[in-house]
Amino acid sequence: MADRMHETLLVELGIPADYGLKPPMQRYAEVRELQDIGQNIVGRMQQLTPASAKAWHAMVQAAENDRVTLLAVSGFRSVDYQAMLIRKKLNAGQRIDDILKVNVAPGFSQHHTGNAMDIATPGYKPLSEEFEESPAFEWLSAYACEYGFSLSYPRDNKEGVIYEPWHWYRSDTAE
Repeated sequence: MADRMHETLLVELGIPADYGLKPPMQRYAEVRELQDIGQNIVGRMQQLTPASAKAWHAMVQAAENDRVTLLAVSGFRSVDYQAMLIRKKLNAGQRIDDILKVNVAPGFSQHHTGNAMDIATPGYKPLSEEFEESPAFEWLSAYACEYGFSLSYPRDNKEGVIYEPWHWYRSDTAE
Protein backbone atom coordinates (compact mmCIF):
# COMPACT_ATOMS: atom_id res chain seq x y z
CA MET A 1 0.00 0.00 0.00
CA ALA A 2 2.80 2.44 0.88
CA ASP A 3 4.42 1.77 -2.50
CA ARG A 4 1.16 2.61 -4.30
CA MET A 5 0.80 5.84 -2.30
CA HIS A 6 4.41 6.70 -3.11
CA GLU A 7 3.88 6.05 -6.82
CA THR A 8 0.74 8.22 -6.76
CA LEU A 9 2.74 11.04 -5.17
CA LEU A 10 5.44 10.82 -7.85
CA VAL A 11 2.79 10.95 -10.59
CA GLU A 12 1.12 13.94 -8.91
CA LEU A 13 4.43 15.81 -8.87
CA GLY A 14 5.13 14.98 -12.52
CA ILE A 15 8.18 12.90 -11.72
CA PRO A 16 9.03 10.56 -14.60
CA ALA A 17 8.10 6.89 -14.11
CA ASP A 18 11.72 5.82 -14.66
CA TYR A 19 13.09 8.19 -12.01
CA GLY A 20 15.72 6.47 -9.90
CA LEU A 21 16.44 3.77 -12.47
CA LYS A 22 19.02 5.56 -14.66
CA PRO A 23 21.18 6.36 -12.90
CA PRO A 24 20.17 3.94 -10.17
CA MET A 25 19.18 5.65 -6.92
CA GLN A 26 18.43 4.08 -3.60
CA ARG A 27 14.99 4.46 -2.02
CA TYR A 28 14.88 5.31 1.67
CA ALA A 29 12.12 4.56 4.15
CA GLU A 30 11.07 7.11 6.74
CA VAL A 31 12.51 6.44 10.16
CA ARG A 32 10.10 6.35 13.07
CA GLU A 33 12.31 7.02 16.09
CA LEU A 34 13.71 10.54 16.15
CA GLN A 35 15.37 12.81 18.67
CA ASP A 36 15.54 16.61 18.77
CA ILE A 37 19.06 17.91 18.19
CA GLY A 38 18.41 21.65 18.47
CA GLN A 39 17.37 24.43 16.15
CA ASN A 40 18.76 24.99 12.68
CA ILE A 41 20.08 28.27 11.29
CA VAL A 42 16.55 29.67 10.91
CA GLY A 43 15.27 28.53 14.30
CA ARG A 44 13.43 25.37 13.24
CA MET A 45 13.89 22.29 15.46
CA GLN A 46 15.82 19.51 13.73
CA GLN A 47 15.78 15.80 14.42
CA LEU A 48 17.97 12.77 13.79
CA THR A 49 17.81 9.14 14.90
CA PRO A 50 19.07 8.69 18.47
CA ALA A 51 22.38 7.18 17.28
CA SER A 52 22.95 9.89 14.67
CA ALA A 53 21.93 12.60 17.17
CA LYS A 54 24.57 11.32 19.60
CA ALA A 55 27.19 11.22 16.82
CA TRP A 56 26.17 14.71 15.59
CA HIS A 57 26.55 16.25 19.07
CA ALA A 58 29.93 14.57 19.56
CA MET A 59 31.10 15.77 16.15
CA VAL A 60 29.91 19.34 16.77
CA GLN A 61 31.74 19.37 20.11
CA ALA A 62 34.95 17.98 18.60
CA ALA A 63 34.83 20.58 15.82
CA GLU A 64 34.21 23.31 18.38
CA ASN A 65 37.26 22.10 20.33
CA ASP A 66 39.21 22.70 17.10
CA ARG A 67 37.62 26.17 16.76
CA VAL A 68 35.33 25.09 13.89
CA THR A 69 31.60 25.80 14.01
CA LEU A 70 29.16 23.29 12.50
CA LEU A 71 25.57 24.51 12.16
CA ALA A 72 22.51 22.41 11.41
CA VAL A 73 20.57 23.34 8.28
CA SER A 74 18.39 20.27 7.71
CA GLY A 75 18.18 16.88 9.41
CA PHE A 76 15.22 14.51 9.13
CA ARG A 77 12.72 15.24 6.35
CA SER A 78 9.53 13.28 5.84
CA VAL A 79 8.39 12.12 2.42
CA ASP A 80 5.58 14.67 2.68
CA TYR A 81 8.00 17.49 3.49
CA GLN A 82 10.20 16.52 0.53
CA ALA A 83 7.08 16.62 -1.68
CA MET A 84 6.18 20.05 -0.27
CA LEU A 85 9.62 21.39 -1.22
CA ILE A 86 9.08 20.20 -4.79
CA ARG A 87 5.49 21.54 -4.94
CA LYS A 88 6.73 24.93 -3.77
CA LYS A 89 9.23 25.07 -6.64
CA LEU A 90 6.64 23.84 -9.15
CA ASN A 91 4.23 26.56 -7.96
CA ALA A 92 7.02 29.10 -8.47
CA GLY A 93 7.18 28.07 -12.12
CA GLN A 94 10.22 25.79 -12.07
CA ARG A 95 10.26 22.72 -14.31
CA ILE A 96 10.34 19.29 -12.66
CA ASP A 97 13.47 18.31 -14.63
CA ASP A 98 15.31 21.33 -13.21
CA ILE A 99 14.01 20.73 -9.68
CA LEU A 100 15.17 17.10 -9.72
CA LYS A 101 18.73 18.23 -10.44
CA VAL A 102 18.73 19.90 -7.02
CA ASN A 103 16.10 18.04 -4.94
CA VAL A 104 15.70 14.29 -5.13
CA ALA A 105 12.18 12.90 -5.38
CA PRO A 106 10.24 11.93 -2.25
CA GLY A 107 11.29 8.44 -1.19
CA PHE A 108 14.83 8.90 -2.51
CA SER A 109 16.18 11.34 0.09
CA GLN A 110 18.71 10.27 2.69
CA HIS A 111 17.01 12.80 4.97
CA HIS A 112 14.10 10.32 5.33
CA THR A 113 16.42 8.03 7.33
CA GLY A 114 17.15 10.57 10.06
CA ASN A 115 20.85 10.00 9.42
CA ALA A 116 21.57 12.85 6.97
CA MET A 117 22.54 16.38 7.90
CA ASP A 118 22.94 19.47 5.78
CA ILE A 119 25.65 21.54 7.47
CA ALA A 120 26.58 25.22 7.37
CA THR A 121 29.17 27.40 9.07
CA PRO A 122 29.33 31.14 9.79
CA GLY A 123 30.65 33.33 6.99
CA TYR A 124 29.75 30.97 4.12
CA LYS A 125 26.47 30.85 2.19
CA PRO A 126 24.43 27.82 3.30
CA LEU A 127 23.60 25.10 0.79
CA SER A 128 26.11 26.35 -1.75
CA GLU A 129 29.35 25.03 -3.20
CA GLU A 130 31.04 27.90 -1.36
CA PHE A 131 30.87 25.64 1.73
CA GLU A 132 33.75 23.55 0.31
CA GLU A 133 36.06 26.57 0.83
CA SER A 134 35.27 26.73 4.56
CA PRO A 135 37.30 25.47 7.51
CA ALA A 136 34.20 23.44 8.42
CA PHE A 137 34.35 21.47 5.15
CA GLU A 138 38.08 20.92 5.62
CA TRP A 139 37.44 19.69 9.17
CA LEU A 140 34.56 17.42 8.09
CA SER A 141 36.66 15.97 5.27
CA ALA A 142 39.32 15.01 7.80
CA TYR A 143 37.26 13.95 10.83
CA ALA A 144 33.56 13.29 10.00
CA CYS A 145 34.34 9.62 9.33
CA GLU A 146 35.31 9.24 13.01
CA TYR A 147 31.63 9.93 13.81
CA GLY A 148 30.28 7.73 11.00
CA PHE A 149 29.46 10.62 8.63
CA SER A 150 30.58 10.80 5.01
CA LEU A 151 30.05 13.17 2.10
CA SER A 152 27.10 11.75 0.14
CA TYR A 153 27.29 13.65 -3.11
CA PRO A 154 30.83 14.43 -4.25
CA ARG A 155 31.41 15.82 -7.71
CA ASP A 156 30.29 13.45 -10.48
CA ASN A 157 28.63 11.03 -8.05
CA LYS A 158 27.03 7.87 -9.41
CA GLU A 159 23.48 8.97 -8.45
CA GLY A 160 23.71 12.03 -10.68
CA VAL A 161 22.89 14.40 -7.80
CA ILE A 162 24.54 17.84 -7.92
CA TYR A 163 27.70 18.29 -5.87
CA GLU A 164 26.61 18.97 -2.28
CA PRO A 165 29.60 19.65 -0.02
CA TRP A 166 27.14 20.49 2.80
CA HIS A 167 25.31 17.11 2.79
CA TRP A 168 26.73 14.44 5.12
CA TYR A 169 25.24 11.01 5.82
CA ARG A 170 25.74 8.59 8.66
CA SER A 171 25.13 5.01 7.61
CA ASP A 172 23.00 2.79 9.85
CA THR A 173 26.00 0.52 10.33
CA ALA A 174 28.16 3.28 11.82
CA GLU A 175 29.13 2.61 15.43
